[in-house]
Amino acid sequence: MKIVIVGDGKVGSTIANQLSLEGHDVIVIDNNAAVLTNSGNTMDIFCIEGNGATASVLREAGIQQTDVLIAATSADEVNMLCCLLGKRLGAKNTIARVRNPEYFQQMSLIKDELGLSMAVNPELAAATEISRLLRFPSAIKIEPFARGKVELVELKIPEHSPLDGMPLWAIYKEFQVKILICAVQREDQVIIPGGEFVLKAGDKINITASHLEIANFFRAIGVFRTGVKSVMIIGGGRIAYYLAKELSSIHVKVKIIERDLKRCEYLCEVLPESVIIHGDGTEKELLHEEGLEKTDAFVTLTGMDEENIIVALYAKEKKVSKVIAKVNKISFYEIMDSLNIDSFISPKTIAAQNIVRYVRAMKNSMRDNNVVTLHTMINDQVEAVEFKVREDSAIVGLIVAAIIRGSQIIIPNGSDMIEKGDNVVVVTTKKHLSDLNEIKK
Repeated sequence: MKIVIVGDGKVGSTIANQLSLEGHDVIVIDNNAAVLTNSGNTMDIFCIEGNGATASVLREAGIQQTDVLIAATSADEVNMLCCLLGKRLGAKNTIARVRNPEYFQQMSLIKDELGLSMAVNPELAAATEISRLLRFPSAIKIEPFARGKVELVELKIPEHSPLDGMPLWAIYKEFQVKILICAVQREDQVIIPGGEFVLKAGDKINITASHLEIANFFRAIGVFRTGVKSVMIIGGGRIAYYLAKELSSIHVKVKIIERDLKRCEYLCEVLPESVIIHGDGTEKELLHEEGLEKTDAFVTLTGMDEENIIVALYAKEKKVSKVIAKVNKISFYEIMDSLNIDSFISPKTIAAQNIVRYVRAMKNSMRDNNVVTLHTMINDQVEAVEFKVREDSAIVGLIVAAIIRGSQIIIPNGSDMIEKGDNVVVVTTKKHLSDLNEIKK
């Protein structure tokens, strides 16, 4: 497909890189010549310097023949104007990055007027992911499939775990739970394991099952923790706002520490059920004064990665049960993996993945086997893809992570067969799958 991206920041460049690797014709528009030069040298894309919110620049990019226009600048108003102009000039589909809560709340009213196919809010998506982790704190990462019926959960096997030294075939016999371990990260190695594979302490495993079965499995191996009842958040930006709203709705106590007095006053107005503290969340005296050791979970959401990581490490040292840190620079996966922090969240990466997922589903909308959901795992080395089986599929020797047949969830064994109408979740190291039958090629 022909794809035009307006904005070459972190979100725009991440999207451009992924979509170009998948074989799309990608054109990137930005005012910053230096940024465009770097992108043009490192990616297989075409770059145009200019204002993407003007008709002349969009026409220069060939907007009339564009399948998808993605507006991903840092300004919501510019993104919405880009999409409005793009749609009027002939773009088939438009996607806008919209971050302001006030704008995003009224998207349903103006989406059709703007001609938007999709609106993406990185901060809201990040808050949703953090909330999911706080409801199931034993997990490092949780990805939902089949509208939440099936979950893909990442867990690190602790020392002295009953899983240490256990082959995969013995798990059901030992614990009587219907789960499938579909990917393992052992140091720098990524493995799609077979039944004879033996687990070790320190392995990061990715488990597929229903939420109930995963909870039962976590109880059986002694790592289950109930959802948190209190959360301390450092930084009162948009993610903190969305997260506090979501957590308050399920009766979790929220305390936000924010440096900026005006922001504190605003948060007090819009978050009446949360406690807002004006202060520096990086000062350990304030953290202890506000009950660091007594909180169930600690989330660092300041604008600086270094602050988030250091304060998160301090909270972990003080034995806070669940610690989550926001990071924008995600190029140092190896270092992040070695840190004693439970989970990392990158809003820009989440937003980019949501857009890439939408584009891939759009590309395959005319195929027999459609991509319904896509998640990347283990530093983008593994993909978990949910397909809708439109016709009988000629797959030989494929082990899938889950089959969703109506309301039934099947964790497959050797006797289970894929049928027309099923949704299937496939975990593979083969990238950019768009059709089930590609797996056997």
